[in-house]
Amino acid sequence: MKKLPQGKALEKRCKELGIECSGLEIRQRDSGENWKVYEFKLQKKIMEAERSIREHRLWIIALVSAIASAVSAIIALVAVLLK
Repeated sequence: MKKLPQGKALEKRCKELGIECSGLEIRQRDSGENWKVYEFKLQKKIMEAERSIREHRLWIIALVSAIASAVSAIIALVAVLLK
């Protein structure tokens, strides 16, 4: 598992994925403990967004595979019927 981003890299990755990172007030980011909670919540959102992207890609691959199987079955049927 790759290391989760922190600090500025965390906010940059959130922007790349379209995740809103201004949910907590700036004053909370100044204290160490609140920043860790803020960072953890953003990291969790990043993991969820990346998982969603992977699942979407896998769904597309499964659909293409099913279509290819159906086309193959139709071609095999036509070959048998024309023989």
